Amino acid sequence: MSYSAPAGDSTPAGDSTPADDPTPTGDSTPTGNDLDVLCFATQGPDSGDHQRIAYLLDPLGPRFLDVHRHRKTDLPRTLLREIGRRRPDVVVLEGTGVAGGVAVMAARLLRGVPYLVSSGDAVAPFLRTFDPRLGPPARLYERSLCRLCAGYIGWSPYLVGRALSLGAPRGATAAHFSRGHPSPGAREAVRTRLGIPPEAIVIGIAGSIRLNVRLGYSYGVELIRALRLTTRPELRVLIVGDGTGLENLVALAGDELGRRVLLPGRCPPEEVADHLAAMDIGALSQSTDVLGSMRYTTKLPEYVAAGLPVVATEVPVAYDLDTGWLWRLPGDAPWHEDHIVALSQFMQTVTREEIARKAACVPRDPPVFSAELQQQRVCALVREATARSARAPAGREPETLGA
Repeated sequence: MSYSAPAGDSTPAGDSTPADDPTPTGDSTPTGNDLDVLCFATQGPDSGDHQRIAYLLDPLGPRFLDVHRHRKTDLPRTLLREIGRRRPDVVVLEGTGVAGGVAVMAARLLRGVPYLVSSGDAVAPFLRTFDPRLGPPARLYERSLCRLCAGYIGWSPYLVGRALSLGAPRGATAAHFSRGHPSPGAREAVRTRLGIPPEAIVIGIAGSIRLNVRLGYSYGVELIRALRLTTRPELRVLIVGDGTGLENLVALAGDELGRRVLLPGRCPPEEVADHLAAMDIGALSQSTDVLGSMRYTTKLPEYVAAGLPVVATEVPVAYDLDTGWLWRLPGDAPWHEDHIVALSQFMQTVTREEIARKAACVPRDPPVFSAELQQQRVCALVREATARSARAPAGREPETLGA
């Protein structure tokens, strides 16, 4: 399903962002029709990443390269050939997969074509979660990718700051946006279908259930482990999604599966908001290290659109966006024992009245998650970064920054 601006999502009253092209009058920056943009998502054309960047760049009329048609080892050569044939003004890379990153850096150095990179993760810390030995080469790769780029699109302001410190010459934040709001009657309909009684307190999460083998963790592990430490019969944990970690979740649930633990599997993207409406509290499961602290996650705007209060770890976003709708629990990572114990105590004691007070504080269509405003600023960044890169060398010297 393609992303589109949520209904009613528009520039807030009093906001200084104009509805038309934000490029100042008299600037020589190319407009949408004047700019030839070649774009590809390292996760492929069927991914959510592709849908996201396709929406953000839509006013520029980008052309897309289907990376899944080529072997990753051939991607740099393929991109160079495509650039020679198509002669784009700029390349936009969604995701930071090594094959895609090497490809755009090669195009910059060998063909002189500028590129922008968009990412939802701090690259080196992410790669290190799979194997700590990847640390040094991952840091070099991330620094090179930032220093050679014409601009950086971060899924959080923290990621933009990191990229600037690593040498990116400019950047903008596109913090993601929801697919839409729950449909009328969705809460009751989904609860009935899943066998959730009206009086149940449901804490849940929706997303890809990928297992990190080294950590033995996927989204939802901490929810099930915490639930099993509680005695409240009305509690439910609802985990929507599938992936390599689902079998592990089934094993952890044990005799609670189908009772207090519900694992309905993957649902179509257009039904995610309806499943979130069946919950009372959304879980934001991020570690407090560099990797987790830099994220907003794609779940957060979905929770906000569904009107869900959120229980989180003590990550920066849980402070920065809190207007009374978040709970913060201790623990350096959701898989650590101290966080699981704190989460179980929260589950055991949270009241319906407290949930209602928090839910009343969830912001309605906040500008930070406005699809239209994100599209405007990303297009402005692409236009201006492309124009500036023709007049200046790529990147600048990075600041000293530990990965």
